Amino acid sequence: MQRIPLTPAGYQKLQEELERLVKVDRPKNIQAIAEARAHGDLSENAEYHAAKEQQSFLEGRINELKAKIAMADVIDPSKIRQSKVAFGAKVKVFDIEGDEEYVFYLVGTEEADVKQGKISLTSPVGKALIGKEVGDTAIIKAPARTIEYEILEIAFE
Repeated sequence: MQRIPLTPAGYQKLQEELERLVKVDRPKNIQAIAEARAHGDLSENAEYHAAKEQQSFLEGRINELKAKIAMADVIDPSKIRQSKVAFGAKVKVFDIEGDEEYVFYLVGTEEADVKQGKISLTSPVGKALIGKEVGDTAIIKAPARTIEYEILEIAFE
């Protein structure tokens, strides 16, 4: 069984979604199915079929979340003491050609969110940054151009 690396915040987010689905969304769905059944003939009842489809989606997501939580390997970045880029690192980089600074947080695939600067360890940028130290250059071959990031800072918060 492959472990899923998660930060404490990412683990909490999965737990909260699971709780909402089980305690709020599932009971609403059960009520919707009961109301649609009360309308009579199920073969031509669009509300019933929509509610059953929603039930299938909910149960699938609940099972998916339970599996992810069971396989979670919660890693607290604030407890990591090292100078190289690894899971949970906050990395400040300088795009040499683009003359811009960026901050990336290296997380597992479950938590990746580019808009928030959270990038997956398995992404091209994540792979290029892993193991680098301050002063090193990470090279990412992108379709448009080859990107070179100089590592300015590494922090585990």
